[in-house]
Amino acid sequence: MEWLYPDEYIKTIFDIDYERLFREGYKGIMFDIDNTVAAFDQAYPTKEVIALFEQLRVLGFELALVSNNNATRVNKYNEKLKIHAFPRAIKPLTMNLKKAMNSMGSINEQTVFVGDQLFTDVWAGNALKFHTILVKPIQDKEQLITRVKRGVERQLIKRYLKNKT
Repeated sequence: MEWLYPDEYIKTIFDIDYERLFREGYKGIMFDIDNTVAAFDQAYPTKEVIALFEQLRVLGFELALVSNNNATRVNKYNEKLKIHAFPRAIKPLTMNLKKAMNSMGSINEQTVFVGDQLFTDVWAGNALKFHTILVKPIQDKEQLITRVKRGVERQLIKRYLKNKT
């Protein structure tokens, strides 16, 4: 099950050491939206998210949103961020992650994927040999299929944490 294990497990996107990632040679960061950078029903980014993404651009990162959600949701959320955006990504399939990576001008070894789900975000990122970072979901409100997967994910995360120590 190691192919479902993230490289890092961090509480929130605000707790990630982006300066270290940049020093290590990463150039592009992809973010899932729902429950990673925003609550499931939050239409626009918070001031804190906008400030973080601006700080990441100043550091030298290229950024992208890669979401399984629809174009209306993704484009509305991206109005204030103005970064590369890929709706209906169909993760864990990798075709849209490859498109996002190319749009950022990075290569697999220079790309980070940040998301809240093992079975979509981490799986897809690991399949492309990205550096994967799993964050805890922002809220419990989710679609039914995601709630079902969370029980299995909790068991896998326990195993991941046990193997990591």
